[in-house]
Amino acid sequence: MKKEFSMSNDKVMINFTAKYCNSFECILESDGFRRILEVYLKRAKKRKSLSYRYLNETLETDSLLDIRRDLTVIIKYLTVMSVEEVVEISVAYSKLLDDRDEFIAFIEDLYLFWRKLERYTIVHRYKVQDGLAAVSFTEANANFSTLILKLYRKIEQHVTGYQPKVYRQIPAGGNACIMIHGMEWVRPNGYEILDEVPFIDHILLETPFITYPKKNTRDGMFAEVKYNPLKYAQINKEHWFCYPAKIGGLIAFIYFHRDFMEHGVSLCNLFEMARSEETRGRKPDIIYVFGAKDDGEELKTVFYDDIQNDIMLGYVSHSEKIDYFGYIKKMTLTLYNLIMIKRDFLPIHGSMVNIILKSGDEANVVIMGDSGAGKSESLEAFRSLSEDYISDMTIIFDDMGTFKLEEGIIKGYGTEIGAFVRLDDLDQGYAFKEMDRSIFMNPDKINARLVVPVASYKEISKGHRVDFFFYANNYEGVESGGKYLNYFKNPEEAIKVFKSGARMAKGTTTETGLVESFFANPFGPAQKQDETNALIEKYFKTMFEKGQVKVGQIRTCLGVKGQEKDGPRNAAIELFDEIKKMK
Repeated sequence: MKKEFSMSNDKVMINFTAKYCNSFECILESDGFRRILEVYLKRAKKRKSLSYRYLNETLETDSLLDIRRDLTVIIKYLTVMSVEEVVEISVAYSKLLDDRDEFIAFIEDLYLFWRKLERYTIVHRYKVQDGLAAVSFTEANANFSTLILKLYRKIEQHVTGYQPKVYRQIPAGGNACIMIHGMEWVRPNGYEILDEVPFIDHILLETPFITYPKKNTRDGMFAEVKYNPLKYAQINKEHWFCYPAKIGGLIAFIYFHRDFMEHGVSLCNLFEMARSEETRGRKPDIIYVFGAKDDGEELKTVFYDDIQNDIMLGYVSHSEKIDYFGYIKKMTLTLYNLIMIKRDFLPIHGSMVNIILKSGDEANVVIMGDSGAGKSESLEAFRSLSEDYISDMTIIFDDMGTFKLEEGIIKGYGTEIGAFVRLDDLDQGYAFKEMDRSIFMNPDKINARLVVPVASYKEISKGHRVDFFFYANNYEGVESGGKYLNYFKNPEEAIKVFKSGARMAKGTTTETGLVESFFANPFGPAQKQDETNALIEKYFKTMFEKGQVKVGQIRTCLGVKGQEKDGPRNAAIELFDEIKKMK
């Protein structure tokens, strides 16, 4: 990104390397301030807001250019003068400043418009300009935020004539600050279009980070193509970024368009960011291009197994339809799972947790199920009961993991350090407890989501023996006195239930009612059913040998009206009793 400022789709990007403002004058003379004021005035005029009518009448012009110029001059004056002094210098502004309440209302409206934008500040790692030389990466955004606040307060103070009694220290700079740099990696033929796209090196989040993507559900499945889709893509390197991720021991380069900046930045709460020394000079296992423009009119959500270069490539074309975090998360995991299947490992769409009870009993529990079945909600039930039952709990994976057969023992490995969970199904107080480190997506809508870190990369990568393996049954209720857990007697009985992948849809996708998906996993296994069938037979047979793993169903009741909240909790209590019996 070479420009000092860019704005599109209510997303603002400020290039601190091209220009770093450390004074009121610098801000008010910047291209960024001019653009913000222009867009604000256009929208105010379109909706004929009270503030616009006031500006139109008092400045006696309908020209947005003239209004912007006059306002810039007036605001500059008000950073150092009172209203009386401004009027004394220029009588032309006396009518505008005569009604101070109206002027304050305009300032508040402009400030609110600025704060409602998604704001990203960018620092180039190897091109630090003099203006930023003395300011560290972490301090840059904080100082800029403080400067914006001071500017806003100074103007209001000079208009009202007194200081405010209450100061609200709201983040007014960037919602997120990213440091980017050039990266030299082993680029095979066919991937030239990705040359010179900058890599993200560090991310600073102003939490809670709240975003409002245009979509709230994901639709359909990712399809395989037999050609490299990058061949037809158009990528402007000035509008793209790459998030280098470590996923279950693999390296993934996730490229995203600036229009989906909030999703790219949110990856830092989900996948461990790879360090420069882990990516420089090497070829990634996974490449994912999210939001590319091409000549095709249809939405593309496809993947390509580039056998020649040993790269699993994902490609999603630019569209408002994919403005949902699930598209960037699930495709990444699909690509990872496809590689796991090729290596004879079994992908699991579920959650795994290591539980140590206060009694000293310990178990590793895996709960499998498709979106909305109750995987994450069961983990939250465990957490909410921790004070009474648990001494320690470690999440190995929250949504997607892998079973590996090592020396005759089945072990579970995680992929993500974070959780992408539905606010609707969580304990009401949980989101507030985690607010200081969370990313919220459409918190005011159905299927509102929270992305929050839950585990360390070291812990999810070391492998844990599986003791319990449950299918999350969210569609069958439990009568009073009934059992929430039941076990299968043989591999055939278990495989039938696990492969059917039945669940009551919960609004996380566009599906409704009772639906089925192959092995409850549309992210790899569904695309490679023959290969996955062979792995299922192999792994389930091993589980039942010598009773190595207890395999059954856990009724979460998430799809049963009236039992959504108590179901996961009651099932958790029953599970704790089962763990105690393991001795």
